[in-house]
Amino acid sequence: MLFRSAIVDDLETARAAVAGGATVVQLRLKAASTEELVERGVPFRGLPATFIVNDDAAAAVALAADGVHLGQSDKGVELALLAGLILGLSASTVAEALEAEKQGAAYIGAGPVWATPSKTDAAPAIGLDGLAAICAAVSVPVVAIGSVDAANAADCIRAGATGVAVIRAARDSRAIIEAIDAAL
Repeated sequence: MLFRSAIVDDLETARAAVAGGATVVQLRLKAASTEELVERGVPFRGLPATFIVNDDAAAAVALAADGVHLGQSDKGVELALLAGLILGLSASTVAEALEAEKQGAAYIGAGPVWATPSKTDAAPAIGLDGLAAICAAVSVPVVAIGSVDAANAADCIRAGATGVAVIRAARDSRAIIEAIDAAL
């Protein structure tokens, strides 16, 4: 199964992404408190997609989300696992991916594959070779992130990723899915 993830900060973009074929919606509100994230996240539960909350396990639990995605410096792994959430962890190296798998990650968000303006504190780009190395090193699904769009999504799948996650291209989900399907 391919992960077709849209990382969004508003419900309208989430709806457009799901209409375009996204199977996972990740709510990402970087500056929001847990309370604000819960308040704004309630309508996302009604979408016909797996609902993941970014960076905040407590909000994911309060929202009865399907899962949480945590970065290298985020806390909440134990809470996520105790609550039975799908746990995604970020990795930009093979060592980080192996550690994430050891911690109980259900999937790895690998990247950034390419330099991305969406995350100013991102690690250096890992490229397709770095993505392929992470995919080969772990047994859990790997989702590529970092300037992924319709022009390069299929390259990520060919490198071994089980799916892609997009931020800026979230409204272009249909084109991304078509590009991936054509490459398979």
